[in-house]
Order: sequence, then C-alpha cells, then structure tokens
Amino acid sequence: MIVAAATLGSTVGSQFTAAADPDQVDSLIAQMEKVSREVEAKNEEVKHLEEELTGKEKSIDSLRQEVKASGERAERARSLVDSTQTEVNRLAASKYRGAAVDPITTVISAKNPQSAIDRSAYLASRTKRTESTVEGLLHATEEAAAEHNRASRAAAQADFELGEMQSHKKDLDRQQEDLKKQTEGIRKQVDGLSDADRQRWIQKNGPLEVDMARITGINPVGMAAVQAAMTKLGAPYGWGATGPSEFDCSGLVYWAFQQQGKTVPRTSQAQMGGGTPVSRAELQPGDVVGYYPGATHVGIYVGDGKLVHASDYGIPVQVVGVDSMPFYGARRY
Repeated sequence: MIVAAATLGSTVGSQFTAAADPDQVDSLIAQMEKVSREVEAKNEEVKHLEEELTGKEKSIDSLRQEVKASGERAERARSLVDSTQTEVNRLAASKYRGAAVDPITTVISAKNPQSAIDRSAYLASRTKRTESTVEGLLHATEEAAAEHNRASRAAAQADFELGEMQSHKKDLDRQQEDLKKQTEGIRKQVDGLSDADRQRWIQKNGPLEVDMARITGINPVGMAAVQAAMTKLGAPYGWGATGPSEFDCSGLVYWAFQQQGKTVPRTSQAQMGGGTPVSRAELQPGDVVGYYPGATHVGIYVGDGKLVHASDYGIPVQVVGVDSMPFYGARRY
C-alpha cells in the first residue's frame, strides 16, 4: 500500500501541472483524495504505534518497580529465615546437650503436686515455643522462595516487554519514515495547485454554513465539544497535530473534548472503539462520527445533518454534510 500510494502520488503530481480540462482536474483531484486518504490512514496507524510504544514504556517501568519491590521483600524474608534458623539451632543444641528433660521424669521428681504442675506447664510452654519457631522457619523459607520466584518472573517479563518495545520502536521508525515521504508528496501536489484548482480542492466535500443558534443537543459535554471545534473553523490541517493552531482529523476531536476536561482516545480507530455506539439515525450534536473502512477519518456531528472536521492537507477545518463521506459508525462520549 505504501509503494502504491507513493507511485500514485508522483503520477498525480506530474499530470496535474499539465491538466487544464475541468474533467481532467476533477479526475486528478479524485486521485489526490485517494492518496490523501491512504496517507491519513497511515498517519492514524503511526499514532496508534506511538501510543502502543508509550504503553509499553509505562508497562516496563511498572515491572521494574515490581522487580525492585519483590527483591526487597525476598531479602526481608531471607533475613527472617536467618534469624529464625538461629533460634531453631539454639533449641536443637540445647536439646542435644540434654537441657530438655523427659516430662514424666520431671513430674515424678517434683517435691510436691504444685511443683509437678508448674514443671509440666513449663515443659509444655517450651515445647510449644519450639514447635512455633520451627513452623515460623518453614513459613519464612516458603515466603522467601515465593518472593524470589515473583521477582524472577517480573524480571523475565520486563525483559520480554523491553524486547517487544524495541521491536515496536524499529517498526515505528520505519512507519514514520514512510509517512514522511508520503506527506511530502501530498504537500508538493497541493502546494503546486493553481489558485482556482486549490479552491476546487478545498470545496471538494461541499463546505456548509452553520447557524449555531438552531443547534440543540441532549449531551452537554458533546455540545460544548461542538462549540469548541467550531472556534477552529479555518485552522489548517497538520498530520499528527492536536492543536491549538492546526489539527488532523482525530486531533480536532481530541482537542475539542479536552477543552471540556474530558479525554477521549487519540486515534480515529480508538475513538470509534470507545464511548457508546450510536446509529446514524440517533446522532446528536457532539457525537464522534467515523468514516471509511477501518475508521481512518473522524469528525464531530454538529447537528442539522452537518459535521465539523479537519479534512485533508490544504483544506482548513470546515463543516460538511454528515453523509459527504462513507459512514463507518458513531460514538457518544
């Protein structure tokens, strides 16, 4: 797809300067739009990889903290084993030296009944303390082993995550380089248009006027997002941009909701995966609408059958008909 887009881009660029017939211009604009859609899809894909990479970095940081904490717990458990083992060794040595006395002999040799009771109680207490110490040693040993295993597993997981992150980083670098080449191609094509043809490019989706006084909605956050987005009419398109001076399609959606203190996903596909699904017939102002297979483009429904969006390079943020592009789905935030 990348090679095809780049080849098509060079073809469009070479033909455009020679084109004079309006039908030819319309055909080439259609080809440019196809290339632009592919570039926008690549842009959304790169942003998704960037978010995945950020998530991997956070996961690795968390795993490193877990390794450190597990190691510290294992060390404390080992210290407890050492101290408990000392006590067990002392009791064992005491018994070996004959310090422990047979309980029957102890009772029989007592001078009186009360002495026999006291001696029996003492021996029971000592036996119980020995058993408790041994039991504590076993528990501490098990805990030390368990913490060591947890630390080892966390360390192994961190190494695995790090390897995946490095692989993602290499993939991201390649994707970003491909995207850079494609966006440069689109820039050259659009920047090379005559004034008249540039206007045809800007008008290709049929920009519309909006009377905001007529717009009402059931979602206060969505309405506020619409109003925020409408303040950016005329702002230029920029791949990967989230404002405040330029935007790509999902960047405008992201920025408009951020102004209400609400964070929505960053990419068009993720935006179409969040929120509450709504049908075309249920659209309300503030709903996020996705377009094209794979939800590679998004905008914000304004109401009255209209949508505000950041369209393509060379086209400022504008309002168009909600059905001016192939409908994918919609979400309410």
